Amino acid sequence: MLPGFETDRFTHDGVERVVLRRGEGPGVLVMHEVPGITPEVAGFAERVADAGFHVALPVLFGTVGRPLSPHYVAGQLSRACVSREFHVLASHRSSPITDWLRALARDLHGRCGGPGVGAIGMCLTGNFALALMMEPALLAPVLSQPSLPLPVTPAHRKALHVSPEELACAKRRAGEGVSVLGLRFTGDPLCPPERFETLRRELGEGFEGIEIDSSSANAHGISRLAHSVVTTDLVDETGHPTRHALDRVLGLFAERLRSPA
Repeated sequence: MLPGFETDRFTHDGVERVVLRRGEGPGVLVMHEVPGITPEVAGFAERVADAGFHVALPVLFGTVGRPLSPHYVAGQLSRACVSREFHVLASHRSSPITDWLRALARDLHGRCGGPGVGAIGMCLTGNFALALMMEPALLAPVLSQPSLPLPVTPAHRKALHVSPEELACAKRRAGEGVSVLGLRFTGDPLCPPERFETLRRELGEGFEGIEIDSSSANAHGISRLAHSVVTTDLVDETGHPTRHALDRVLGLFAERLRSPA
């Protein structure tokens, strides 16, 4: 389905999905953003695999390899809004699909071994890595522009899209050293600052937030509409803040997954 990736299938609780795989080493689960596995998402997954990891890239929605476009984004977002697997307005519970993703993370750890696995969610899936902390094998959770629940009210803007039990688990594990990395642009309306404020309040030193200036006067000329930190809006140049964010993600995976548990 995608050049350079092996096509596999994974079934849990009667639900089968395609999983694209690439690379060797500790496992990293890459949960793609809206509208799907675009060339930019595939490029990020390649980057992770080339850094010495086995990437599992499940197909959650969209058409593999289709380029990004406003029409494509709108269509896939509309589908997600009515899907039984995605609860886009849920403030204090996660989307049902996170159960399937936790099972995939367990399977990934069984395949790859090592101390554990990493996981990164983006945009619509951005909060999922937080919910996946219920799986003990997850040691390196990354939330890139976490956009659920959709920030339609002040309460939604600060919510985390996880259940009280999932949040309690994340807090406990963060206190034990499994800290959470979050990425966002400062002007991103889909990932408002209140959400990172909540993460800092709930997780304390267990949350590392990278917030990239996208104001009108920012020094790097980043668009005020910038949203996708490590994919579409990545500027792969040394010294650029998005490149720094990418390097930190890869560094976190290396720190957590290549050292003793």
